[in-house]
Amino acid sequence: QVQLVESGGGLVQPGGSLRLSCAVSGSIAGFNAMGWYRQAPGKQRELVAVFISGGGINYADSVKGRFTISRDNAKTTVRLHMNSLKPEDTAVYYCNVELSWRNYWGQGTQVTVSS
Repeated sequence: QVQLVESGGGLVQPGGSLRLSCAVSGSIAGFNAMGWYRQAPGKQRELVAVFISGGGINYADSVKGRFTISRDNAKTTVRLHMNSLKPEDTAVYYCNVELSWRNYWGQGTQVTVSS
């Protein structure tokens, strides 16, 4: 059983920075993708940044150059480093691991960018 626990959300002013962390437990061998999604009020959940099996990374166009995804070698922690935050980055951020037979989600962490 895979469990994902996010932390690090909060309130930040425009232009500020936050770092989100996702603690991953359970076997994720052979994962298809792992990373971060977000959902703003009234909008669909969208991809933010994910590691793709084989070594690639996908970023949403809206966060390229501002956000960086990282992970430790054991793949037990996935982080999202967010710089130059904008009000439109306000959302609940979810950690995700996609296996071939199931998608796992964390409970989400709120990020609010406001002055």
